[in-house]
Amino acid sequence: MEELSGTVLAGRSFEPVRGRVVVEDGRIESVEETGTTSTDIVLPAFVNAHTHLGDSVAKEAAVGLGLEEAVAPPGSLKHRRLDAADRSELVTAMRRTLRFMQRTGTVSCLDFRESGTPGARALREAATPLDIDPFVFGSGDSSVLDVADGYGASGANDNDFADQRAACRERGVPFAIHAGEPDATDIHPALDLEPELLVHMVHAEREHLERVEERSVPIAVCPRANTVLDVGTPPIRELLDHTTVALGTDNVMLNPPSMFREMAYTAKRFDVTAREVLRMATVAGAEIAGLDCGVIAPGRRAAFIVLDGDSDNLADSVDPVEAVVRRATELDVERVVV
Repeated sequence: MEELSGTVLAGRSFEPVRGRVVVEDGRIESVEETGTTSTDIVLPAFVNAHTHLGDSVAKEAAVGLGLEEAVAPPGSLKHRRLDAADRSELVTAMRRTLRFMQRTGTVSCLDFRESGTPGARALREAATPLDIDPFVFGSGDSSVLDVADGYGASGANDNDFADQRAACRERGVPFAIHAGEPDATDIHPALDLEPELLVHMVHAEREHLERVEERSVPIAVCPRANTVLDVGTPPIRELLDHTTVALGTDNVMLNPPSMFREMAYTAKRFDVTAREVLRMATVAGAEIAGLDCGVIAPGRRAAFIVLDGDSDNLADSVDPVEAVVRRATELDVERVVV
């Protein structure tokens, strides 16, 4: 049995509880309000709802490039770098990124893995020695589902993904697809595929939002990457008003996969509350992937971040949720419990 004391951000509302979390056999036994002198802040571990970890072989290589030149398939800089990387180089680069994510509080990520079945196997190998378990959205033909957890399509204007959609339905695994990143032309075709997850939706309009709400399709947004690629600003407030929205960091070549940076950027740039942003960074991504984490409640998997609430950065904060979302950094992490 293990106890973590301090200010616990409990439940889906992240209500600050001064007390402790009791953990037994890897699961939360109880959340108890009790006297404590600890200044720690205990919050759920993050689930990064959209990454491209293969980009780890080319960090900052696309500085100054737009979407098409930087990341669009098949001939962008990203894909040329992926084609040139040997397997050992790729696995090592992805493992280093996963290790950074693990150390900074991310328990899982929903990764769109390029290069078909070999790419999915490389990511599995990269994650093997670590305490972070990526949810792999594979690419290529439907056989990738023998290795991957679901299918991740580049976009409805890039290819006909009907076979992959059907294969996902047959196997009972999720189909995810990019939509509305450069413009709105691929959003309706993407929705026609009845995906379990849409990514980006920067250019979503009312007619798209109505379809999303009708079908309860969750959306992963990546606002920092959208800014770097200069594709526009996702309508996060409107998206939240219509469906579940989760937070992702997107391409490692563009930004570090820091959920602290992504939360702070989102909270300060968009019409959202700190609790909404923290929910986007934790339980929303977990529920999309069917993971038993993202919330501190009895019976749930024990996956926590413990922050030093008395660090030079966080000391004297008047609201722990606002402090976690808008101010906390990786330097405030005392430990990650998974």
